[in-house]
Amino acid sequence: MFNLDKFKLDASDLKCTCNLDNIKFNSTEDIEPVRDIIGQERGVQAIDFGLKMKQRGYNIYVAGCSGTGRHIYTKTLINKIKKNNMNIKDWAYVYNFKNQNEPIALSFKSGQGKLFKKDIEEIVEKLKAEVPKIFSTKEYEYHNRLLMTELENNIQNIVSKLNEIAKPRGFRFEVTERGLISIPIKEDGNILGEDELGNLTAQQIKVLREEGLKLNQDSKEYINEIKLCEESYKEKLDELDKYVGKSLVGFYERYLIDKYGEYEKVKNYISDLCDDIVKNIGKFKITEDENSQNPMALLGLMGNKNDSKFFVRYGVNLLIDNSDCKESMVIDENNPTFYNLSGSIDYKNEIGALTTSFMEIKPGALHKANGGFIIINAKDLISNPFSWDYLKRALKTNKITIESLNKQYGYLVTSSLKPEPIDLDIKVILIGDNYIYNIMYSYDEDFRNLFKIMADFDIEINKDEDNIYKIIKLISNQCKEHNLKHFDKSAIERILEYSARLSDDKSKLSARFNKIIDLIYESEALSDCSLKYVTKQDVEKAIIQKNYRSSKYEEKLNEMFKDETLLIDITKEKIGQINGLAVMGNGEYSFGKPSKITASTYKGRSGIINIEREIKQSGSIHDKGVLILTGYLGERYGKEKPLSISTSITFEQNYSGVDGDSASSTELYAIISSIAKIPIKQYIAVTGSVSQKGEIQPIGGINEKIEGFFDVCKIKGLNGKQGVMMPIQNVKNLMLKDEIIEAVKQGQFSIYAISTIEEGLEILTGMSIDEIDKRVNEQLEIYRKSDDDKKEK
Repeated sequence: MFNLDKFKLDASDLKCTCNLDNIKFNSTEDIEPVRDIIGQERGVQAIDFGLKMKQRGYNIYVAGCSGTGRHIYTKTLINKIKKNNMNIKDWAYVYNFKNQNEPIALSFKSGQGKLFKKDIEEIVEKLKAEVPKIFSTKEYEYHNRLLMTELENNIQNIVSKLNEIAKPRGFRFEVTERGLISIPIKEDGNILGEDELGNLTAQQIKVLREEGLKLNQDSKEYINEIKLCEESYKEKLDELDKYVGKSLVGFYERYLIDKYGEYEKVKNYISDLCDDIVKNIGKFKITEDENSQNPMALLGLMGNKNDSKFFVRYGVNLLIDNSDCKESMVIDENNPTFYNLSGSIDYKNEIGALTTSFMEIKPGALHKANGGFIIINAKDLISNPFSWDYLKRALKTNKITIESLNKQYGYLVTSSLKPEPIDLDIKVILIGDNYIYNIMYSYDEDFRNLFKIMADFDIEINKDEDNIYKIIKLISNQCKEHNLKHFDKSAIERILEYSARLSDDKSKLSARFNKIIDLIYESEALSDCSLKYVTKQDVEKAIIQKNYRSSKYEEKLNEMFKDETLLIDITKEKIGQINGLAVMGNGEYSFGKPSKITASTYKGRSGIINIEREIKQSGSIHDKGVLILTGYLGERYGKEKPLSISTSITFEQNYSGVDGDSASSTELYAIISSIAKIPIKQYIAVTGSVSQKGEIQPIGGINEKIEGFFDVCKIKGLNGKQGVMMPIQNVKNLMLKDEIIEAVKQGQFSIYAISTIEEGLEILTGMSIDEIDKRVNEQLEIYRKSDDDKKEK
């Protein structure tokens, strides 16, 4: 009789319990609440190396699954390595007096930008107050009166010469408020009155008009001389104003250069600023009171010489103020749109047109992080149009350029700026998964050159004493930070078991700490208020409720097994039929489901027909698994003669897609049973993939598969024969529910671990492999003989 016991697993193999007796504590209250980086040595080392590299291109891509703490750990590592940075700068945009559409970028040592802005603003305000005073002094009035007297004398001399020509023609020129005009006169030289003009005959008026026209022609040269005199007066007055203004502005220019002259670019700007103030000193001459008294200005019919719009040019747009920053900045950009990264230029609607100025330039995340670090989610970055291209360009050129997308989108603006680019000194850390990394690395050469460091965060960590203690400290830290009840030792042990179950490995713990933290919150919320600590029972209750919230679909399927809507036999032995195991899920919850697999064999030459493949419901991996079966059968039974059979296999009552190769060994058992007409034990469900050489290979989801079949057996009634046959390599992954472990102890349920197809066949049929091979070859010979007889006929 075939001995099954040698393949049975002991109850101790089905779960790894966590015993913390070697750590002296009663609850997390006794543990120092510190949040350490847990078990990610490879990723930590890569990030640490990348942060220390100063050369271009050594930006960092942090890869790993969500919930492994990669984001928090990255910020923690940055905060540890960042030190006092002497390269932190303030940045400001100022008016370009040579080209107003290209604002100038100025840099200062940390804290000096704010002082520079304050000094410029105060000096401009002082000039607004002092310039009108200096232009109202007696000395200025004296020089101004000399120029005015000179102008009046020159004009009077020209008018006298003009009258010498005009008098014989009956006219005289006079200077009035309306300018130089010609007036008709009588023979005695007196002005012709209105009554006298009215008494003139038509002929006299005609003669007078003709003489006036001729006089205007002859007087043009003299009028031009008057205009030249006026222009000369204005030039001399401007020179006087500039001389007076320069004497005042020069004092402030020397003050600014002495204070900020170490920056050559700032020094040049100060000179240009002061020159422009002197050039436009007239804008400073009129006080606000004088302007407010001008009715034309009040009505908006005349420009305000002291208007705020003009004086915007003397402003300082302090883009980045790091006066309070002593360490490198760490910017976590959660929404990396194009403008959030690059900065933007705001526009204002003025009489239906969009206008702007250098004071409307706003910083982006790259400006704020300049000299430090910026953390960006890779998926968010590539999801936003133009963002990735802009970031690449900035890193390649080491410049931050503020651009507008208006032209690219087809929008029009009436005023546009092209701010001078700012020097970029930054370390970029992208956080994403391995899939995005592989895509970008394969298809974008710039990505390979710019992100030379890949820090890979694992989803599991070693289950050693150091990592366990760090997890306990993590739990303690969560309790302290969020004012939660502390967890006793039994609760911690249950959390560690849950973590090992998430990792699917007895020797590992899950690195997806977001799930652990969620369990902490939920366990504390379900804890009895009268108890001081959260207990193991509270953690167990939280796990049960977590599963219950997502298990509706699983319960519906179990109901269908119970009322036999889904057909499954777990008590008999049948030919060409076997119970396979699959994993299903919705979101983060997954569960196992048994599925009946059948095989039908008949004479032919088609080989194995995969019905799911024929109806295009089979995935490529499942197709590969079925093709492997052909290789195994051919090598074992068809070396000397062709198989000459056709076998169709299918998952009964399955109306969705099938993928994966974890059922390949199960299908092979059904095919061999169908060929040899040997019944298979339906009460033993099977999982595991197979190689062409008949080796059983490990699969995923082993815990869910076993638990799924156990639930169905429990519904239909445990009889002591039922069990699951699995790959021996998956024993290390077993973290089964206590209910199953208890059933195994009582002999109501069994779990078999095998390494070859031959062992599986012996367990499922109760026959030796030699006897099975004999039956298979006998049946194949019958098919071949039948086929040969058909050919002879």
